[in-house]
Amino acid sequence: MTAVTTKNEGQWALDQRDPLNHNEEFKAQDDALNVRARIEQIYSKEGFASIPPDDLRGRMRWWGLYTQRRQGIEGGRTASMAPEELDDEFFMMRVRSDGGALSTEQLRVIGEVSRDFARDTADITDRQNIQLHWIAIEDVPEIWRRLEGVGLSTTEACGDCPRVILGSPVAGVSAAEVLDATPAIEEISRRYIGDQTISNLPRKFKTAISWLPDTVPEINDVSFVGVVHPEVGPGFDLLVGGGLSTNPKLAVRLGAFVTLEQLPEVWYAVVCLFRDYGYRRLRHRARLKFLVADWGPEKLRDVLEKEFIGYALPDGPAAIVDETVLDHIGVHDQVDGNAYVGFAPVVGRVSGSKLAQVADAAERAGSQRVRLTPHQKLIVLDVPKSNVEQLVDEMKTVGLEANPSRWRRSTMACTGLEFCKLAIVDTKQRAIDLVADLDERLAHLDLDVPIAIHLNGCPNSCARIQTADIGLKGQIVTTDSGEQVEGFQVHLGGGLGLDAGFGRKLRTHKVTSAELGDYVERVATNFAGDRTEGERFAQWVGRADEALLR
Repeated sequence: MTAVTTKNEGQWALDQRDPLNHNEEFKAQDDALNVRARIEQIYSKEGFASIPPDDLRGRMRWWGLYTQRRQGIEGGRTASMAPEELDDEFFMMRVRSDGGALSTEQLRVIGEVSRDFARDTADITDRQNIQLHWIAIEDVPEIWRRLEGVGLSTTEACGDCPRVILGSPVAGVSAAEVLDATPAIEEISRRYIGDQTISNLPRKFKTAISWLPDTVPEINDVSFVGVVHPEVGPGFDLLVGGGLSTNPKLAVRLGAFVTLEQLPEVWYAVVCLFRDYGYRRLRHRARLKFLVADWGPEKLRDVLEKEFIGYALPDGPAAIVDETVLDHIGVHDQVDGNAYVGFAPVVGRVSGSKLAQVADAAERAGSQRVRLTPHQKLIVLDVPKSNVEQLVDEMKTVGLEANPSRWRRSTMACTGLEFCKLAIVDTKQRAIDLVADLDERLAHLDLDVPIAIHLNGCPNSCARIQTADIGLKGQIVTTDSGEQVEGFQVHLGGGLGLDAGFGRKLRTHKVTSAELGDYVERVATNFAGDRTEGERFAQWVGRADEALLR
């Protein structure tokens, strides 16, 4: 037997197949992908009330659909209410875009779907997706028809399955790239997304594949990052077991080298290992990171090669760590003589109308390709240099900036209380207001390094609070006068790349939502005054006196 465990963790490879929680029960009863037929044939015709609970809050996630939060429920009541009390009769829909790759035609169709069926809502997420809200079940078949008509889908955009694959938004055009990973991403998407052999995993499975380290590889379940092997040539370093939420872990190297041609089958092997050996007993211990922590990289690589790949991978070098976060904002040269231009909406908040306008502006500038980024940004590729200025001016009228302020560029936020049933506080609008506030308060601040601010509405860290310079985890806090209000627990000095780590959580330190502007102004000013030459925010937080951080 390859692995030994002291208790039943629900590992299929050890014949521990008895359903051990309700999610495992409903997945065992019927593959979640099968719910599509019921949506098209029953629920869209008979309405919201016809959907049974296990489909409504379970299997429909595999088709990118979550019930959204009923309006008017305060964050302090989130944990005390039953799921059916939190449900609105509308859905969030996540549109899958592996590698963040969209044609202008696809972007326009998403915009039209938003305007026709989602009250003109749209958010660019930090997983290179677009999320829509206010979706009625009656409209879902028509939405699918429109999306699939231009090569898009919502397949496995949520659920215990392979989620959208992060890819470099500048793959194939960046001068810094040695090997374009796009063929591997496309092959995985074509062969494996919607494949019922891997549609029932212990938990969600997140992937990053890119030559450049611009896809937050440290915090995905599996990541492939570009390296040059001294004998084999260009390929990828393999990392596993990253993830955040309430038990954050950075991915670890297996020390194995993977060629571009091998990458799809190695990816599938890692997914199958997770399917068979992952822990299914407890949901909060079901991510791959827990298995990696228990086994260690050596054992995991041994099992992967012997049981799932069938051959040994060569040892390989580690990927080079970039000194700065690659967000690709601004105007950059492509290898073909054109330019790509990165734009920053505020915390990913756009609209269907804006997406259609972006598609039109890109086409007028000579482009038919856009990319979404893991930082809630948008890039237009293939712009003739003579048209760059025209595009930048047009996009500014849409509210997207190619030369954004420091705070607009480096602030992210999750969905928050507005639509999310797990949220405790408002994040999107609060972050939008915070950016405007800081732009005014700190216009004078002279810094040559960014300060990333991430706001999250609950502990699950969809906005990556532990890896931000200033991470803000939403919670209800008590003021000095005893009033309970929306606020945040503060994490400082987290980061990725050279500063990879989860930062410093100040004991008992919480900030009310109303105090955020004052707090960030105080800490940023302290950093500017106390830092040494070239010092990054995370480095300063590691040595700064606690009084400067409060």
